[in-house]
Amino acid sequence: MARPRLRLVLAVSLDGRLAPAEGGAAQLGGAGDRRQLEEALSWADAVLLGAQTLRLHRTSCLIHAPDLLQLRRERGLPLQPPVLVWSRCGQISADLPFFQQPLERWLLMAAPAPSLPSAEAEGFRRILPFEGWSQTLDRLTAFGLERIVVLGGAQLAAALVAAEALDELQLTVCPRLLGGGHLWLPAGAWSDSSIRWELLEQKELEGGEQLLHYGRQPAA
Repeated sequence: MARPRLRLVLAVSLDGRLAPAEGGAAQLGGAGDRRQLEEALSWADAVLLGAQTLRLHRTSCLIHAPDLLQLRRERGLPLQPPVLVWSRCGQISADLPFFQQPLERWLLMAAPAPSLPSAEAEGFRRILPFEGWSQTLDRLTAFGLERIVVLGGAQLAAALVAAEALDELQLTVCPRLLGGGHLWLPAGAWSDSSIRWELLEQKELEGGEQLLHYGRQPAA
């Protein structure tokens, strides 16, 4: 059985930053980017999100467009794809608005599940051990997840690049220069330079933004 297809979806600045130099949660994309994001969410069986990104933004992204919600109804899917939170320790505050959003929550945790305080575990339908990306993706396949959108952050992107687990890159390039160290792929992140990416789609969005959608080419 094939492992899930992973698509990284990010809005980045012209200089490849996710956030301003001082850090914090950045809101880079405009209305056009929002539509592309929601279309990606409507395509997905699940969303993968790093715990630190969740702490910064406090919520996950939702589908709001009525036509996309209707498409999911017609496909027999939940209106919002489940969100899988990747955490090394499982320390996620139960007070986050994320736990009030109308979606299913899973936790992928490197630490043994019994170490998670029960009050923090209540909001997750499933808690799965994280034992490396190969084993985790095999486990997610067994749950019937075939298409996963990855929403960051940078450490999660770096881990997936290093594991050669990403199949698609959907980047909205926004006409801003931010500077600082908050690159979408951190300095020093390992990547196999022999991997080539094929442009699947290029689209001009509102406000001078550009959508660049790449797929990883099969190995020769």
